[in-house]
Amino acid sequence: MRCRFLVVASALSMVIAVVALSVTPVGAQTSATTTPAKRLTVPRTADGQPDLQGIWDYRTLTPMERPSELAGKEILTEEEAAAFEKRTLVASDADRRDADASREGLVNGAPATADVARAYNQFWMDRGSKVIGTKRTSLIIDPPDGRIPPLTAEGKKRIAALTAARERPAVGPEDRSVGERCIMGFNAGPPMTPGGYNNNFLLLQVPGYVVILNEMVHSTRIIPMDQRPHGDIRQWAGDSRGHWEGDTLVVDTKNFYAQTSLNGSSPNLHVVERFRRVDADTLLYEFTVDDPTTWVKPWTVQLPMMRNQEPMYEYACHEGNYGMTNLLSAARAIEKASGEAAKKGSR
Repeated sequence: MRCRFLVVASALSMVIAVVALSVTPVGAQTSATTTPAKRLTVPRTADGQPDLQGIWDYRTLTPMERPSELAGKEILTEEEAAAFEKRTLVASDADRRDADASREGLVNGAPATADVARAYNQFWMDRGSKVIGTKRTSLIIDPPDGRIPPLTAEGKKRIAALTAARERPAVGPEDRSVGERCIMGFNAGPPMTPGGYNNNFLLLQVPGYVVILNEMVHSTRIIPMDQRPHGDIRQWAGDSRGHWEGDTLVVDTKNFYAQTSLNGSSPNLHVVERFRRVDADTLLYEFTVDDPTTWVKPWTVQLPMMRNQEPMYEYACHEGNYGMTNLLSAARAIEKASGEAAKKGSR
């Protein structure tokens, strides 16, 4: 993604220095599907584990949830997929400044406000240009309808409170999302989900550990693989533990500190991620989220990630969080102007 600033050379060099792992030849390459055309000879690290290392790209036009107009349709045909890609690219073009964009709900307010509502133009966006290889109409594979399960009563109440806070001038930074506060990347996870840009992560393996370094907000998870129990300290990215199930890396994460980058979730969120090589350039990523205080039942996403040969750079977010300073200053200015207007009105 172009919205990158400083190379993460120092961070990567320290980890890569200890990753002197051998790789055996890889089997035939296939397209980004959940089932390879030929049986993959899984490459192995020096200690015999499946080699999943590299930079992986998870951008896609396939939506998380199945669109209402595609209800009951699980797979697109080639022609339908091409038409869907074309429509989605036009609708999500951040350079649009026409009246249709406002009517479609892509711009807040009239077209005259589009430059504010769309502060990031198309130059910064990197959503991808294709749907996933299976041409599923949603990344969600369970429930079968491709939709996130209904919210619990507690979940509805929490989201309503968060929405109300974000619709008024912020009293403090706590009123804003963890992504806006540069605490967690909006697509970095766990779980990782496609977003507008920075859809890359680096996976490294060393004996006893797996490292996941996300491009978004350059967050890093160092995941023990020695079957130690979860700790008791809650963390923004949760507490992750990994193990192997055959050739699949399974990462179990719980003990989140507060809300996560997954919209609406609570500290009770439990995420199980699965990573499996399906061909030389495809890593199949699957995750299940379970938060009984937010959704009435667990739900599962499956997302093929493609190997990225380009280097990954540090995304510095607010670089000192001046964005939050400006946001809170603007909120105080709005309050001041509203107070002065109220005084004039009472005279």
